[in-house]
Amino acid sequence: MTRETTAPGSAGHPPDAWGRLLSGRAGRMIGPWVILGVFLFLLPISVPRVALSDEVQYYAYLRSAYFDHDLDFRNEYTHFAEEGRRFGDEAVANALLRTDAANPNPHTGLLRNVAPVGSAILWAPGFILADLGVAVANTLGATIPRDGYSRPYSMAACYMSALYCLIGLQLTYRLARRYAGDFAATLATLTVFLASPLVFYTYIAMPWSHANGFFLFALFLTVWMRGRNGERGVGTWILLGMIGGLMVMTREQLGLLLIVPAMEAIGQYLRELRRRNWLAVWWLLLRHQAFLGTLLLTVIPQLLAYQILNGRPGPASTVSGKLDWASPHFFSTLIDPAHGAFLWSPVLAIGLVGMIWLGRRDAALAGALLAAFAAQTYINGSFGTTWHLSGSFGFRRLIECTPIIVLGLAALVERLRLRVGAWPLVIVALLLIYWNVGLIAQWTIVRRAEGFRLGLIWDRMLYYQLVEVPGQLLAKVYDLFFNRCKLMTNQTC
Repeated sequence: MTRETTAPGSAGHPPDAWGRLLSGRAGRMIGPWVILGVFLFLLPISVPRVALSDEVQYYAYLRSAYFDHDLDFRNEYTHFAEEGRRFGDEAVANALLRTDAANPNPHTGLLRNVAPVGSAILWAPGFILADLGVAVANTLGATIPRDGYSRPYSMAACYMSALYCLIGLQLTYRLARRYAGDFAATLATLTVFLASPLVFYTYIAMPWSHANGFFLFALFLTVWMRGRNGERGVGTWILLGMIGGLMVMTREQLGLLLIVPAMEAIGQYLRELRRRNWLAVWWLLLRHQAFLGTLLLTVIPQLLAYQILNGRPGPASTVSGKLDWASPHFFSTLIDPAHGAFLWSPVLAIGLVGMIWLGRRDAALAGALLAAFAAQTYINGSFGTTWHLSGSFGFRRLIECTPIIVLGLAALVERLRLRVGAWPLVIVALLLIYWNVGLIAQWTIVRRAEGFRLGLIWDRMLYYQLVEVPGQLLAKVYDLFFNRCKLMTNQTC
């Protein structure tokens, strides 16, 4: 059994100034409003554009299906390649239009697309609204190209991702509130958001799949958690199957996060079999079949896309061929000096440590969440040539584990607050956030020419974090707010 703890400042929690600020004198929760305020405060620095090769592949599904009614991406790839060439950037052309032994096109004659379709599905409502808005504006005299490429369309996709991140943060906060007070849940949610790559892939690299995947996993856990203390009906399992299918279609490796309900199911079957409760086993089978059946039906669009593109209902060989199932880079994923997730984002390690205290409240949940994190680390370690994610900011393939880290961190903050008070924890959180902000600045502006995008450079790291980053950010403060495209790889925004 789980229960939501009392809010700071109420029974069981000594009141302090921070607790009164965060919860109000009546013990009212204001954490969701604090999270919303921080999110909106940072939104003006966002860069809503589609420019990089991965972004183009996600976006091409939506634009091609909506306007061309096909999955022939030559015109989409050519458009974005020409946009990049205007600024001397051949990356999209080299990645998507050039065929070589490492990146062959499928035998179907269509151009390759290794991205899944889930993000396009999630962006579709905003994209359709943008198209309707363009049609209305043109009727009133505007001359906006109604082609799926102009700014309203790309901005719609980008801000849909931002919206999903915001919803995911609110859901994650609610999950943390089951085990911690308002202060701990709020501080944990905001710290993980701002001290991990999630903030980068929400505001800077917006049209990627990570914010979408994070939202879906937070939504899945929310629905799943509500039924842990009682029986879930078939309808709930059907809903979980739909969400799980969307997770798989957004990032295929997110299917491994379904180890969470799988571990619960194994425990339930073992318990009922020991009791010889055959009727209970039958009902479990019925509900789980509803879940699996719905999941399979939900992923049909992805299978159809694979069939059309690759001539078989499976991903391109360039994806499956990368995997080494022994996961030789499992530990490097976490602690490699140049690429390790714990070095890019120390908050991840701290959140995992917090699982010890979450486990004291709910051992089954902590075990399942740790298994899910290990599964994501395992699959990344299995990518023989791209496990290190050189060229990407931070360890983006663990972003979808954000709810896991937040739950662990909230449990740790809840315990430490009773011992040291609120303000020392806030200071530590700010240091973690500053570390991440400094790395973002080094990656985007300060040390880009030195190869920082290929991995962490520890030589003079503290000097750059404490001296060069503040100095150069202050020198570019106007561009950061009013001319951000000037700071990007190319200026297609």
